[in-house]
Amino acid sequence: MAHIIVLGAGIGGMPAAYELRAHLGKEHNITVVNALDYFQFVPSNPWLAVGWRKRESITFPIRPHLEKKGIAFVAQPVQRIDAEGNGLELQDGSRLTYDYLVITTGPKLAFDEVPGSGPAGHTQSICTVDHAAKAWDDYQRFVEEPGPVVVGAMPAASCFGPAYEFAFILNKDLQRRKLRHKVPMTFVTSEPYIGHLGLGGVGDSKTMLESELRNNHIKWITNAKVTRVEHGKMFVTELDDQGQVKQEHELPFKYSMMLPAFKGVDAVAAVEGLCNPRGFVLIDEYQRSKKYRNIFSAGVCVAIPPVEATPVATGAPKTGYMIETMVTAIVNNIGADLAGQPPVAQGSWNAICLADMGDTGIAFVALPQIPPRNTNWFSKGKWVHLAKIAYEKYFLYKMKHGTSEPIYEKFMLKSIGVQRLGRR
Repeated sequence: MAHIIVLGAGIGGMPAAYELRAHLGKEHNITVVNALDYFQFVPSNPWLAVGWRKRESITFPIRPHLEKKGIAFVAQPVQRIDAEGNGLELQDGSRLTYDYLVITTGPKLAFDEVPGSGPAGHTQSICTVDHAAKAWDDYQRFVEEPGPVVVGAMPAASCFGPAYEFAFILNKDLQRRKLRHKVPMTFVTSEPYIGHLGLGGVGDSKTMLESELRNNHIKWITNAKVTRVEHGKMFVTELDDQGQVKQEHELPFKYSMMLPAFKGVDAVAAVEGLCNPRGFVLIDEYQRSKKYRNIFSAGVCVAIPPVEATPVATGAPKTGYMIETMVTAIVNNIGADLAGQPPVAQGSWNAICLADMGDTGIAFVALPQIPPRNTNWFSKGKWVHLAKIAYEKYFLYKMKHGTSEPIYEKFMLKSIGVQRLGRR
């Protein structure tokens, strides 16, 4: 009998636990360890930040749902991973041992890399439900006295889709409130051009997103290196394509949401030989640690190289579809190892995404993520907005009911496929 610990209970960790239980059966023990006792559906945070969702509609307690499937749950932060001794040391001083460890922690948010940024500073975040709730609190005060807004992504950011989402959702909400004319908006991004998305662009993403920003009177600054943030003021160095300083900007704002760069969480990053310098887990093609053969990892916490070098550092995103395939590969490979067989399952580095824009949305498919690609498709339509709402409800339902069904493969690809067929 083996004991498998899943470290992290987010969009990767919860499905991993359910898939492990379904694939391995009840003869093995599975434990999920998470710093918080609730699940949060992070893709809905842009809606929460403008009051389109309530916190309780996108969160739920983890323990009862896991325990129904015979999965143990520990709600504590991990202080240290003893990779050599196959153990986790928890905040209360207790220790858990494992035969296999699956790391799905997500990232550490590196607000400290830009002085004055983040919810403890002068900008908002939608990276966690707590951050989105604070963004909503501040937004309610903002609409009483509206003014300039700055939205975007910091240097070394890798998750650009939510920044675009929030800019357009905020734009739409201000229109509905009849306040948009009082709010100059600027999109500030480390991308070398609009629509780069950390992917070197996808299809017509540059043209289409520039058009959307222009049509909605949102100015933009690309190759933007935010150096510091003060109360009501953001300092941005704009570089040219050769990485030389093009212009210095001092942007006033009354409300700002800037996505930070990511790093590995402390307990994971501290394990010798497990991670790269930024704390992301180094894995082989089977999602295994390159040093510790009984440690696997999936999601935002794994090390994936940038698609290309850019004047201001950018990272590659890890989309939900990619995370799902990583999780499935891990489950199959642990099963193979338990059966005394070599691993064969591999995750995908294909990028598939739905992004909401208030009352419409954008979808893209990049297969594979790194160009040249077999599929390079980008589209806009109201169907994306509706599909994301349906996906939110579907994912939350599945996580509450303990399914191991691959959600992206069953839902997202069909949604995109039906839309593409309808255009032929």
